[in-house]
Amino acid sequence: MKRAVSGLLAGALLVLTAACSGGNAGDSAKSGADQVQVWLTTADKSKLLSQEENVKLTASKGSGEEDIVLDANTQYQQMDGFGASMTDSSAYLIGSKLSEEQRMTLMNKLFDHEQGIGISYMRIPLGASDFARTQYSYDEMPAGETDESLGKFSIDHDKEFLIPTLKQALAVNPDLKLMGSPWSAPGWMKTSDSMIGGSLKQEAYGPYADYFTKTIQAFEAEGVPFDAITPQNEPHYVPDNYPGMRMEPYEQAEFIKNNLGPAFEKNGIKTKIVIWDHNWDEPYYPITVLNDLDARKYIDGTAFHGYAGEVGSQSQVHDLHPDKNLYFTESTGGAWATEFGGNLKWDMHNLIIGATRNWAKVVLKWNMALDENYGPTIGGCQDCTGVVTINQQTGDVTYNTEYYSFGHASKFVRSGAYRIESGPSDSEGIEQVAFQNPDGSIVLVAMNSAAEERELRASLGEKSFSYKLPAGAAATFVLSAHAGE
Repeated sequence: MKRAVSGLLAGALLVLTAACSGGNAGDSAKSGADQVQVWLTTADKSKLLSQEENVKLTASKGSGEEDIVLDANTQYQQMDGFGASMTDSSAYLIGSKLSEEQRMTLMNKLFDHEQGIGISYMRIPLGASDFARTQYSYDEMPAGETDESLGKFSIDHDKEFLIPTLKQALAVNPDLKLMGSPWSAPGWMKTSDSMIGGSLKQEAYGPYADYFTKTIQAFEAEGVPFDAITPQNEPHYVPDNYPGMRMEPYEQAEFIKNNLGPAFEKNGIKTKIVIWDHNWDEPYYPITVLNDLDARKYIDGTAFHGYAGEVGSQSQVHDLHPDKNLYFTESTGGAWATEFGGNLKWDMHNLIIGATRNWAKVVLKWNMALDENYGPTIGGCQDCTGVVTINQQTGDVTYNTEYYSFGHASKFVRSGAYRIESGPSDSEGIEQVAFQNPDGSIVLVAMNSAAEERELRASLGEKSFSYKLPAGAAATFVLSAHAGE
């Protein structure tokens, strides 16, 4: 899926402004086409997404000494963005435990490119997940009763905190896109007659497709459109203490081709359908669904989680179905991993660099916000952490590792950017990935996974630069649209 383009680096040298660096703050007096902005996070937390002194582009020696060759003429997937999930718990904490001033500060630090990290994609549980205050769907019925006409359908629960929080995020970043994912169908549609356990009844396929249709329409009527949905979160994991639902690949294919796809088509719904939404260790599942020609015509791509398997599974699916998109939609930090440097390295290696180098156009963490007790939760993980921690008693906000690791990409890589060629991918302990924004600026994100300082050397066209990257540090380098000429 390489895509050659021309003319993106042509033209005279221009002064580098905040706009050409993706709207980021910078020293414009020092910035120019021969200047590279540098942002740094170190393993010891002495630097946290800190803007450092610019480095200068100089004429390349042509000796092949540069480890990283940036080639904007070779483009790969187009990016939608980076972010996390706005769960019921996250929205409740943001909406009820912060003062208006605290809330605005947090929203700017999450979604604004200049004041914060510019998150541009979020996943939304449709109904309860394990991180909710109560177990709910949009059409629950007493045990033994059904509602095939969906006459009891309502999203009122989400109008209290979730929808207002989403609208505020969209106001801060109008480029923000949303994906909806259910942890379970309403209980009456399932073999368990409950949101916990079971699978979707054959006779409920039609009503469940209508349920998705009504959900998308109801959220859009509130000013919250969905870019994509997945038919089922983690279809191969059925927990016993919070909502879940088993769905085999042949069932997902049947549901999409006979019910969900036609329902969207009939109702003029443009929301994308993304399959699997589970771990790297079972790539056969999305491959099986995509091999069904009648189902694949409705499918935009595949979503993965990072709790089992290896990130390279994404490329297995891409190689067999290169016309379909890849999304990475969930991993979480937690009390089991408290070392900042280790968490930074994991996120950079597996997600920011690994997932994008394996074709992901979206990369997400799990909860946007949790409290000091790792909740609220109705089951499942009891020691997961969010991108931020909100203290329910004081309203104090702690910005966790994920804020900085993801900020190294989300703050600089704009929606619509393309991943570009930047080889080799790992040289002397330095891992990296590069993007070109719609305005032509280039973003190089790098991680020094070595135990000692390493010198990063990169070239673009006729120019090159170098930077001494501390052991375990992550850095982002922003180059002008006319750099390298």
